[in-house]
Amino acid sequence: MKSLVDRFGRDHTYLRISVTERCNLRCTYCMPQHGIEPKPRSELLTYDEIERLSAIFSSLGVRKIRITGGEPLVRSGIEQLCGRLTALNGIEMLAISTNGTLLEKKAKLLYNAGVKNINISLDSLQEDRFKTITLRSGHADVLRGIESAIDAGFQSVKINSVIIRGFNDDELLNFVEFALALSVSVRFIEYMPFPGNNWMESQFISFYEMKHTIESKYPLEPVSRNEAIPGPAKEYKINNSNTTVGFITTMSEHFCGDCNRIRLTADGRLRTCLFANDGVDLKRLLRNGASRDVIENSIRAAVLLKWEKHPGHEELMTNQDRGMTSIGG
Repeated sequence: MKSLVDRFGRDHTYLRISVTERCNLRCTYCMPQHGIEPKPRSELLTYDEIERLSAIFSSLGVRKIRITGGEPLVRSGIEQLCGRLTALNGIEMLAISTNGTLLEKKAKLLYNAGVKNINISLDSLQEDRFKTITLRSGHADVLRGIESAIDAGFQSVKINSVIIRGFNDDELLNFVEFALALSVSVRFIEYMPFPGNNWMESQFISFYEMKHTIESKYPLEPVSRNEAIPGPAKEYKINNSNTTVGFITTMSEHFCGDCNRIRLTADGRLRTCLFANDGVDLKRLLRNGASRDVIENSIRAAVLLKWEKHPGHEELMTNQDRGMTSIGG
């Protein structure tokens, strides 16, 4: 099997695929307050195109795919796409990230389609705060979605929470207790700057501070990164439980040196970093009839030029062309 190794020796085995820019929530840390102008359906990759590109990535060494959005469950037939991707040679794990609002009806379908891991975003256990951060209702829908995911039998169910000082940092222990009660895992994500999300340093709370707060009640034991295809989180285990606590430390302690991820946007651009602009237009190559060799070479060239590490937060606030909802997180 060929591999996608960049100039710094990083082997890229993990592909995140955004299937839509649309979302039924308006999370303020993710989307500009005025929203976004979604691209016409004709400008998005079709499921056939996603499958074809995924097969090429698989032949180049990608073994894990995560489906993202926007909110991926708003796209019709997402479970059919998942079934097609799990059938590809070389794909060992298919995962999905969702806000959970539509999950109650989709959980079993996704599981039956071969999805193994599911991450569910929930930034507050309080309904009023949920409305404040998402600008929508749906808190109860997310809680039912989490229960449905547990009942469906996924290999891994994780709750993802973006922590913002002065908003939900007082819920850290509550989230850990919630995860323990359900025997699921929880990951806390550092608040990151994106265009239009009004990021302020005063609202940033670091991994170190979050971990200190949690350890005031729950001692955390580091978990060695023994996953075949590791994700970006620093993982810790709570004793005598199946629950792990993870931290995405993009701002305070970047993990670029171990990065194994590349991203395919909903409109078909390959981005080698969450914070990189533009990207290689693989959709145009497909629709112009480019050969498989040309597409493979374009992917290799993009990966070869990947940054050693992402910029600091000052540059991130001024030098990005899309918000997170348009990139796929």
